[in-house]
Amino acid sequence: MQLPHEALLLRIFIGEGDRWEHKALYEAIVLKARELHLAGATVLRGPTGFGKSSRLHTAKILRLSYDLPLVIEIVDAEDKINAFLPVLNTMMKGGLVTLEKVRVIEYRANQENAGPEEPKP
Repeated sequence: MQLPHEALLLRIFIGEGDRWEHKALYEAIVLKARELHLAGATVLRGPTGFGKSSRLHTAKILRLSYDLPLVIEIVDAEDKINAFLPVLNTMMKGGLVTLEKVRVIEYRANQENAGPEEPKP
């Protein structure tokens, strides 16, 4: 898959406890992005954060939080990201979604660490 040099970065801010159809929302979003053949997705977990409600989510030693802040980043061509946005909208009940233009410098697999190629649908 080729990725254009001029692309969009979709950033999705949600909580670890957010759900969609009885599974973790972050996992559902990544699987849907993969199903729709987006270039890739990464989920990042934050140790502390707050959102619109101003409720603090933290991973302090004495207080374990099951709802830590998560950020999902997806980079792809503008048309593919724009086509994904309505799908994402149906999955999310709350959170923050941002878009920004990015310049892609490299997009390739590391052949040394690549396992067997997955069958193409």
